[in-house]
Amino acid sequence: MTRKHKLPLAEKYPPSEPCSCEICTAYCSRPGWWTVDEASKAIEAGYGSRMMLEMSPDLAFGVLSPAFRGCERYFALQEFAKNGCNFLVNGLCELHGTGLSPLECLFCHHTRQGLGLKCHADIEKEWHTPKGQALVEKWIVMCGLMK
Repeated sequence: MTRKHKLPLAEKYPPSEPCSCEICTAYCSRPGWWTVDEASKAIEAGYGSRMMLEMSPDLAFGVLSPAFRGCERYFALQEFAKNGCNFLVNGLCELHGTGLSPLECLFCHHTRQGLGLKCHADIEKEWHTPKGQALVEKWIVMCGLMK
């Protein structure tokens, strides 16, 4: 019996070439998701206060992501979605080039239409684990949402 080697998500979904076309810049209005390890590094770098918690539709687990402007340190609320990602300032991402950009943001590109959903689903699976939820719980306490 052989075990299938599972590629790390960063290898399965490599960064795309930078692009400022209308399609690619439109992706930036909706915050992309970090992997669990990426979110942990972003928290360590002091960005925890600029994250929000997105809950799965069945409320079984949560995902930490860059916040919509107005949802920092809180739950993702649809009414703030129009405000865009709080890291997008004057059309540029503050995380670009820092090594802290979310995998989903780095991967999405106009040449990869349709593949973003697969990337998103794989990141979701990583968050729906004890490791992912432990980080969510740590962030919730850190932000004072629960004591």
